[in-house]
Amino acid sequence: MRELLLELEQAVQNKKPVCYTCLVETRGSTPQKPGAAMLIFSDGSQAGTLGGGCVEAEVKRRALRVLDTDAPEIMTFQLDNDYGWDDGLICGGRMKVLVDPVRNEDDLQYFRTMLELLEGDQGCTEAVVLNPESAEGIAETDRYLIDANNEIVASRGNPQPPAQLLAGLKPIQNRPRPYVNAGIAYLTFHQTCQLIVIGCGHVGQKVAELASDVDFEIIAVDDRQEYCNAERFPTAKQLIVGTFDTTLADLPINRDTFIIIVTRGHNHDEEALGYVAQSPARYIGMIGSRRKVKLIFEDLLRMGTPREALARVHAPLGFDIGSQTVPEIALSIVAELVAWRNLDEVPAAYQRTSLVEELKTPDPA
Repeated sequence: MRELLLELEQAVQNKKPVCYTCLVETRGSTPQKPGAAMLIFSDGSQAGTLGGGCVEAEVKRRALRVLDTDAPEIMTFQLDNDYGWDDGLICGGRMKVLVDPVRNEDDLQYFRTMLELLEGDQGCTEAVVLNPESAEGIAETDRYLIDANNEIVASRGNPQPPAQLLAGLKPIQNRPRPYVNAGIAYLTFHQTCQLIVIGCGHVGQKVAELASDVDFEIIAVDDRQEYCNAERFPTAKQLIVGTFDTTLADLPINRDTFIIIVTRGHNHDEEALGYVAQSPARYIGMIGSRRKVKLIFEDLLRMGTPREALARVHAPLGFDIGSQTVPEIALSIVAELVAWRNLDEVPAAYQRTSLVEELKTPDPA
């Protein structure tokens, strides 16, 4: 989205006619979900995508007509034979698409504020009026940008928001998916989650590669320079080399941090988990067999790590997909990371009881 907004700004500055289009509501099966955006230029070219297929071509066709007006529109598309027969894309769902011609610097101010919020990476929500009667808005397409503190910081259309706009808002800190409430679509843009990879061997390297592709910000940690370097971790935001006892105590961990422990040995895994188990991280996972995990849990319980802290740890790490090779193991790990980041609740089939529940409380030393 940031790259798309930068391209939008450049088009306006170059006096190149452009329409900003965004998927604001879906029902049923659709090729993209709310928040997907695309720019359409007067020559028929585009940047971004709404999912491809005939429906995208129809959005483009209608948007080119809207370029001759000043008024944004919300267009509805039913994904049936009309939009799928020639390429097999018959999803059976419904899409509502905002089409907004952006002509000048005044139009651009709203999008610049959106870009500032995204670059600040604190999370934000865009609220779009879909039903003026339900939302008590002045017009369909009125839009409002809401920051992480639930403050309206920009509007496009009527500057006076509907009374129920903030009442229907879900805190962005809870990472809600896009939703519709009382005739208003809420498009959510979440803070980037950082993934701390403790251990830069083959598994850690492959996990970092895949996790970066799905928008995790990578911090790689190891005590070996020959493993923890830019050549092996080209997408890492930060590389930390040093003994685990000196590096882990100072890690920048918050509620949007994910941590995986994939070091080269039992002792290093235990040491790392001892440092991070009581951190506020959203997710902590450790690789290893059930026997190894239990041994580490037993040691940490004896040393005073609270049982409830260890109960939060996902171990053995990753979804059980029968992984054997390093890429398969990494895939199972990243799938679990994405599920815990994106879903309100992980499917029951993938939920596991912590191995710490199988251990007795150790006798006091």
